[in-house]
Amino acid sequence: MTARTGGRAERGPQGREHTGRARCCRRMRNGGGTVHGEYKIPGGKLVVVDVAAEDGVLRHVRVAGDFFLEPDEALDAVNRALEGAPADTDAAGLAARIDAALPEGTVMYGLTSEGVGIAVRRALAHATDWTDYDWQLIHEGPESPALHMALDEVLTAEVAAGRRPPTLRVWEWGAPAVIIGSFQSLRNEVDAEGAARHGIEVVRRISGGGAMFVEPGNTITYSLSVPEALVQGLSFQDSYAYLDDWVLGALGEMGIRAWYQPLNDIATDQGKIAGAAQKRVVGPGGGPGAVLHHVTMSYDIDADKMLQVLRIGREKMSDKGTKSAKKRVDPLRRQTGLAREAVIERMISSFGGRYGLSRGKVTDEELERARELARTKFSSAEWTARVP
Repeated sequence: MTARTGGRAERGPQGREHTGRARCCRRMRNGGGTVHGEYKIPGGKLVVVDVAAEDGVLRHVRVAGDFFLEPDEALDAVNRALEGAPADTDAAGLAARIDAALPEGTVMYGLTSEGVGIAVRRALAHATDWTDYDWQLIHEGPESPALHMALDEVLTAEVAAGRRPPTLRVWEWGAPAVIIGSFQSLRNEVDAEGAARHGIEVVRRISGGGAMFVEPGNTITYSLSVPEALVQGLSFQDSYAYLDDWVLGALGEMGIRAWYQPLNDIATDQGKIAGAAQKRVVGPGGGPGAVLHHVTMSYDIDADKMLQVLRIGREKMSDKGTKSAKKRVDPLRRQTGLAREAVIERMISSFGGRYGLSRGKVTDEELERARELARTKFSSAEWTARVP
């Protein structure tokens, strides 16, 4: 079975010879003991580094990519700055060495010194790339909020165990909900009377971050369950930008100039349109695991209802630099003029065009485990009120 999304055919889940493991075709080690690393700078260009670590220092450093750099000799300066650096120098330290060595008046376009440093760290950590994997798409019918929480946990654990390929899951909501972060106080974030009055279910997710207000038809939510190797060599903050980069490209194709806003927002000049959160899952026996990265995007919003259900404090509003919660979120419906289904299809097509994508489904075993977890954990008062 094959499915084509975005111009590249891949075998479906029944024809797969392997699941979450990286393809062997990508050159991770080159001749002479060098390793190869790549990093797509968010909003910028691709940086490629080949480097060796010998006697605790960097050797044979070669930086390349589709970036723009003036003058020409600046590239040699970058390579010389990295040559001989202690192999355990972090990305910021490598960037400082590069900045100190660049000729006066150097212009970088689509390139940053820190991006080069990250590419070096990813090479040394044997990080993988998006295109090293056979990505699977799951986009099924509406489910309850508790089951969505459970599916995220189960599918990411399956990726960590190597039994499932890296997965893009697009959610369909079966009911309105407030989803609070793993460490948030229930009573501080949710107006219980307002939620009950509007029939809003409250669930707690396994990732951190803030509360999200969702209604079917007004929200676009997706999850990425990816091998930890994909974000090796990235800081926690850099991993957000890295995993959000594809959706910024998809929005750009729809005429929306969006950017990553640290730590976990996607914004335009009209306001915030999405928020992301992550959870790291340890692999079997404490080995390499997986990362859950999920994003909720506002397609439309009933701001008045949201304010009756969420307690949005003054401190948070001050930190976001706005006086009104209604002005914090600017929905995709107004910015694109497209139907929600069309936005989703364009996002899926954009992802597939970049990395390849085959359509799959939640297996019967995964669904059985998720239903049990939804019942015993995510629907329980003990979990939802674990931080009262």
